[in-house]
Formats: sequence, structure tokens, C-alpha cells
Amino acid sequence: MTERLNSWQPYALGLFRIVVGLLFACHGARALLGAFGGVDGNGGTEEMGAWPNWYAAAIELAGGSLVLLGLGTRAAAFIASGAMAYAYFKVHQPEALWPIQNDGEGAAMYCWAMFLLIFTGSGAFGLDRLFARRASAQEQQPDRSPVAA
Repeated sequence: MTERLNSWQPYALGLFRIVVGLLFACHGARALLGAFGGVDGNGGTEEMGAWPNWYAAAIELAGGSLVLLGLGTRAAAFIASGAMAYAYFKVHQPEALWPIQNDGEGAAMYCWAMFLLIFTGSGAFGLDRLFARRASAQEQQPDRSPVAA
């Protein structure tokens, strides 16, 4: 049974990446674009350049989109994980020690989910793999250009 589960690992990881990236991007879209009710429930957005909320939302939207697509997954996940660690320790943790007490569960979970993706990569269904496959196929083809005398 372990072998069968291991053979499906890239697909499970790809689906995990897609779901985490989509949910993360939705947080950024809510704050930057006013989607899903916006930050105030009436379509409001974060004030442009406001520290740290606007920057966090930009990282959420851009990083979540890249993770969703599986494009630059490791780099995007690294930045997103750091942003969520910052959010947890600067915004939530001063309120109380445990995430359940300080409403920091989302920041903690996104931080660790993105941290996992740094080490696992995009898994199946990612554009990273598509581009890597194309690059390796081009490298393997012999050069058939004429040689100049």
C-alpha cells in the first residue's frame, strides 16, 4: 500500500499546492481588489502603501498566484512563508501565546504550508515542471546547424 500511495505523491502535492495558493491569493485579492467583500465587508481595500497590510496583501496575491500556477513555487513560497511568520509574530503573538487565543491560526498554517512547499517544490500540474521538461528536451536534441568553414 505504501508504494501505491508514494506513486500518487506528486499529484497529492500538486493539489495541495493549488488549494493553498488559491486560498492565499484570495486573501490578497480581498485586501487589494476589494473582492469577496473587501477588508470592511463592503468592497473596501487597503490603503496603497500602508505598512504592513498593503504589502502583506501584495505578497498574498502575487505569491499565492505563483504558487497556484506552480511557477517559481519555491521562491514564492519562501517569501510568503516569511511574510506569514512576520504576521504571526508582529500582529498575532503579542496578543496571546497560542494561535487559538490570538486569532493567528491562519497566519501560522499558511506559514508552515508555504514552508513545506519550499522543500517539496510544485509537485504535479505545475508550470515549473512543464518548463523544466521543455528545457531538458531542448538540451538533449543534437545541434544540426551547419558548420561554417
